[in-house]
Amino acid sequence: MFEFLDTIGILVFAMSGALTAIYKKLDLFGVYCIAFVTALGGGTLRDVLIGRTPVGWMLNIDYVYIITLGFVLSIVFNRYLERLRTSMLLFDTIGLGVFTLISLEIGQEYHLNAVVCIILGTITATFGGVIRDILCAEIPVLFRKEIYATLCIVGGILFFILQELQVASNSISLIVVSFIISFRLIAFKNNWSLPIGTVFAKK
Repeated sequence: MFEFLDTIGILVFAMSGALTAIYKKLDLFGVYCIAFVTALGGGTLRDVLIGRTPVGWMLNIDYVYIITLGFVLSIVFNRYLERLRTSMLLFDTIGLGVFTLISLEIGQEYHLNAVVCIILGTITATFGGVIRDILCAEIPVLFRKEIYATLCIVGGILFFILQELQVASNSISLIVVSFIISFRLIAFKNNWSLPIGTVFAKK
């Protein structure tokens, strides 16, 4: 389950990055670079923070193959996607849920405190998207009013609650990832968001 989710997370984040770069009309090299940093940026930062070096993708060439597959799929099929923005949202949301879960489990393997695991999961799930948006001259989704990183935090809390209730490991994985994906799509559809900074500014 862990390896399967890791593969899915890398693939969908690579496609998210590639689709964003295509939308920005970058050349093929630019599209591949954005796909690469989107897929591996968060995981690389996670591994560096916990001293897990060399970082994961340097030890497993399969990550490069998966990113290349995501890059090719995005190039070939982007013309058939009716709404590019909707597709990017879907891929980004799947990656968000998967990478949050993976990093929660890795944090536990390193015997980190639950709060630290949740922070680690949030950083891992969002940092690749931050790099993607900065390189593509966009305000990172993390800093907009859209509900994003908050879902990683809530998903992390749900993860530890389910563990305390002794729910089966595979069931926890399914529940946490499904919660993050479903809630973000629902929030997007209903235009739910956190208050923007100007709400608290003095008039």
